[in-house]
Amino acid sequence: MKIFDSIKTGLHEAIEYEKGNIKAKSVSISVEPLQNFSASEIREIRNNLGLTQALFGAVIGVSTKTVEAWETGTNQPNGAAKRIISLIKFDPQFLEKYHIVSKN
Repeated sequence: MKIFDSIKTGLHEAIEYEKGNIKAKSVSISVEPLQNFSASEIREIRNNLGLTQALFGAVIGVSTKTVEAWETGTNQPNGAAKRIISLIKFDPQFLEKYHIVSKN
């Protein structure tokens, strides 16, 4: 479709919507709630990747002390860290697939 025709179609749809002749298209999106991880789950995920606490922290963007606190149950990961850990748990190849880590 040429640009002019696309604009013309869009304008026609806008006019028809405004008149109440057509309904707006909508898409429903749901977001999975953040998963909570126990200290042992975090340690298991990290160990399955073969990463030290320092490397795991570097991957997620937190300090070694933070990973240590998660693994002892002193602290819990925040929202962004929980989402990254979920991605890693769901797809252990995630880090290599998206060139976050590379094995030599």
